[in-house]
Formats: sequence, structure tokens, C-alpha cells
Amino acid sequence: MSPRRSYDQYCSAARALDLVGDRWTLLIVRELLAGPRRYTDLHADLPGVSTDMLATRLRDMERDGLLVRRRLAPPGNASVYELTPRGRELTGVLHALGEWGSGALGERGPTDAIRAHWFALPLLRALEDAGVRGVVQVSLEEGEFHLYAGATEGPAYGIGPAPVEPGLRLALDAESCLALARGELDATALPVRA
Repeated sequence: MSPRRSYDQYCSAARALDLVGDRWTLLIVRELLAGPRRYTDLHADLPGVSTDMLATRLRDMERDGLLVRRRLAPPGNASVYELTPRGRELTGVLHALGEWGSGALGERGPTDAIRAHWFALPLLRALEDAGVRGVVQVSLEEGEFHLYAGATEGPAYGIGPAPVEPGLRLALDAESCLALARGELDATALPVRA
């Protein structure tokens, strides 16, 4: 395991950054908010992370109690990583960072990677603020994901079609999702698909 680096400051913000301030850590949390994920799935949805860096971060996060690794029962028989309750507490941090960073997005560059589910957290927050609860299926040109609006346990969202009949279906584009994140579009004005 990599040695723990520390700011060595008796300050709650410094201690929090000791745990989650390393590059990729919060983005790994973002991915695990969808529920248990295999290493290969995490690597695929974190473009730019090296295999060594991802392995190191996962070990550090496991050591720090943010996630656990477990083996799926046959026929899956693969290892998955999932957030602990302590790791899931970072949801609010990601919401705040996403809201703060939305103004810095600007135009999408030609080399900018994009995954549909990266819009899940800002959309989830906007829908919950609008009073939406339950399973919401979201379709974008980049792919599909589903949200668990109002859920306090389990995944915040999932990749692909919802495993149950959603209470609401939305067909959006990336621009609408960005407008929601920036507060320029009201969630109650979203196009609903039956």
C-alpha cells in the first residue's frame, strides 16, 4: 500500500483531504455511487487513469474504510468494489463539487470524454429538489442510466435501463443536463416520455 500522505493539520478540512484529496479518489466514489463495480468497469469509465493508479487508489480507499472489495457468488465469481456507508457520505461532497464546477465546463472539447451516467448526480439533485421520488429512467444520446430519487440507502443511480418499471422516463440531451446543473433549467420543465 502507498504510504499515507497527510497535511498534518488538526483541521477537519485537512483531514478530509488526507482521505479523499488524491487524484481520482472522488471520481471513483462517483462511479461507485452506481453500486458495486468490477475493476474493469471502473477502468473503462475513468478514461485517463492508469491501471496502477486505479489499483493504488482502490487499495487506499479500502484501507481508509471508504469502500470494500468482495467476491460475487457463482456464476459471477468476480471481485467488485462497493462503497461503505462512510464512502456513501461523500455524495453531498460530489453534489457540491459538481454544482461549483458546472460553471467551469464551458464548451465540450474535442478530446473530452463523456459518459451518460456522469450526468446522473446533477440530474438527481435537480429532480430531488423538484420533489421527484422513485425510479427515473434517463435516455441521452450518449447512453442510458436510471436514478433512485429520494433513496437514502443503496445505489444513487445505475447504468443502463432500470431493473424495475420507472415512475418517470426522461429523454434529454447533454445541454439540458448541463442547464439543470447550472440552475438554468427547472427540473419540472423537463420533457417526459411515457
